Amino acid sequence: MTVLLSGNAWVNPFLGALESAQIALGGVAHALGVAGESHGQPAWPWAKRLAVEILLIDAGVARQLALALAATGSALLLAITGLFWRRRRVVLFGAAVLAAWFATWPDSSLWLADAVPTSFQTTPFTVAAVTHGAALYARNCAICHGDTGRGDGPRAASLVRWPPTVVGPLLGHRLDGEMFWRVMQGMQAHDGTQTMPGFAGRLTDADTWAILDYLKVLAAGGGVQDGDGWPVPVALPALDVRCGAAPAKPLADWRANQRLRAVAIDTGAPPREDPRWQTLLLFRDGALPSPSDAARWAANGDASCVAVTPGAWNAFAGMAGIDAQRFAGSQLIADRDGWLRAEAKPGDPAWANATLLCAAGGGRAERVAHTRTDPLTSLLLRIDTEPVRYVKGGYVH
Repeated sequence: MTVLLSGNAWVNPFLGALESAQIALGGVAHALGVAGESHGQPAWPWAKRLAVEILLIDAGVARQLALALAATGSALLLAITGLFWRRRRVVLFGAAVLAAWFATWPDSSLWLADAVPTSFQTTPFTVAAVTHGAALYARNCAICHGDTGRGDGPRAASLVRWPPTVVGPLLGHRLDGEMFWRVMQGMQAHDGTQTMPGFAGRLTDADTWAILDYLKVLAAGGGVQDGDGWPVPVALPALDVRCGAAPAKPLADWRANQRLRAVAIDTGAPPREDPRWQTLLLFRDGALPSPSDAARWAANGDASCVAVTPGAWNAFAGMAGIDAQRFAGSQLIADRDGWLRAEAKPGDPAWANATLLCAAGGGRAERVAHTRTDPLTSLLLRIDTEPVRYVKGGYVH
């Protein structure tokens, strides 16, 4: 988990602006025909990109880059103004030269990184993709990377380089598109020795994205099992929701930027509705309640909105780091921005011993201290006052 640097709160919006700017630049290049497409999405046309993941952990370099950009921008603005303001031209040009002199740029290796055509490509994180990716991972990846993604598969010891573990911040320090490229094209050591084969001939683009989605679940679940919480922020996966007897709709449309509580139901009645959030009921595949049962729950004031996409139970259990057979009774809370933040284990319906798995400042997962009568209120206040700050290529909780 990347730690928010104390005293450098400006770093996050600065890096977010840089990231947005370079993505916009890539979009402009594609619109103008400078960049083509790669794997069905706009390609990044340059060999380098801003290394946001490096700037995120080195505030000194980020500060030097910010000052250099400010000085260079000021120099350009002064020079352009001087072209049109004849009476002050000499003064403005002199000021532009002075500003340019103050533009001390850090070494390019500290803020530029090698890029690939797919560097900024992404696809939605969905339950369907996670389910598909789990099967593909078992067939194509587990033999080297291990069933849990810790790099301990049966063939790991025989490889030129031991496979990395995904149970950690690795995924958060890599752009999705660059992970995609490495899976498709393979990887080589500095001497050219192949360290991982490419799967372009065996996996489709959709297959590869699905595996990457499943890796996010492995990373999240492994972090919880190790007691470290989620190594990178975990978003709610896209799925379909059916409320009562109404037709199913996408989760994002139904949630409407409200908090969400996901509850794993095996037997018994669903919880009561609560105005503080939308309640999503998770059932095992093949055990979904009928629309008439859900409508009856709604009439009684109980939660009645059910995740109907196959695989939702296993996907949420995986992210919570709980075996699917023991997931019943678990609860997860997502904030208004759609980030999963906390969980309550089975047997803790009142959230008295809830664990905050995604908190500001990083560190291990932590029990939520509460002084109020209702521990859940303390948890919600903590989540609302500590929003997830996200930078692509580097995640800040």
